[in-house]
Amino acid sequence: MSAISAALSAVLLVLLAVLVPLSSLSAWVDLEIDDTDRYVAAVSPLSSDPAVQATVADLVTEEAMRQIDLGPLQDTVREFLHETVRSFATTEAFRNAWDTANRAAHKAVKAGLDGDSGQAVTIDLAPVIDQVKQDLVRDGVPFADQIPVERTEITLLGPDQADELRSSFRWLRYCSIWPAVATLVLLVLVVGIATVRRGLRAGLWTTAVVGAGFVLGAIVLRVLVAVGRNRVLDEVPGSDRDAAAAVVDALTASLRTTVWVVLAVGAVLLVGAVVARVLLGRRKAGRG
Repeated sequence: MSAISAALSAVLLVLLAVLVPLSSLSAWVDLEIDDTDRYVAAVSPLSSDPAVQATVADLVTEEAMRQIDLGPLQDTVREFLHETVRSFATTEAFRNAWDTANRAAHKAVKAGLDGDSGQAVTIDLAPVIDQVKQDLVRDGVPFADQIPVERTEITLLGPDQADELRSSFRWLRYCSIWPAVATLVLLVLVVGIATVRRGLRAGLWTTAVVGAGFVLGAIVLRVLVAVGRNRVLDEVPGSDRDAAAAVVDALTASLRTTVWVVLAVGAVLLVGAVVARVLLGRRKAGRG
């Protein structure tokens, strides 16, 4: 392999290591974070997540007990109300309330990511608390009518982390799906030109480099997702951390799936091209 070919291969690898994560992240922002239905679909299963249920039960109980003073019975009532709310969190009514809250929260999340400096990104659980209160009152649960329905937030992004991410999200939103389209067009052109100008063996070598670039890009994307998750949760209050982690994991699940898909495609291209090139070389040697 000539020095020029080696240099071009290195450039292609670096380019893919940048383009694969960029394409995946910009498409994720455009197709999931900015789309209300996909956003709600991603976080809807969290209504069954123990961390989310525990956080809601804790918040509802804490807010209710601020309105109740029963002296020596305070702890008993607190435990009873907490267990009742926790039990309600396993019902279909709670799941519907959770979806309603997140449909409203999606607007707040988008506004938060487009918002001013120093503004945190939160989910308001007031619609969930309202549904909890209505059902508990209807079931005759003592003191349920004293549960206050007011803005009660789970922090997803602290103000500092939100400030760091706002410019990135705006840029990724602007890019939309075009980096992914441009990447695919570039790869078709590169492989096609290599094959036409320098033959099948050169085309196979370029395909192998593309596969290696996909593998490298997938690894970079996975690292970015992991680092981003840790940075996002660094500023989240301890009481909200488990629930916030569950939300972040749900929203980035498609990115982690993308990592495995790109990794698999890259491995197939790399191994397939190398094997085909070896077989082609053996066939030529046999004819010689």
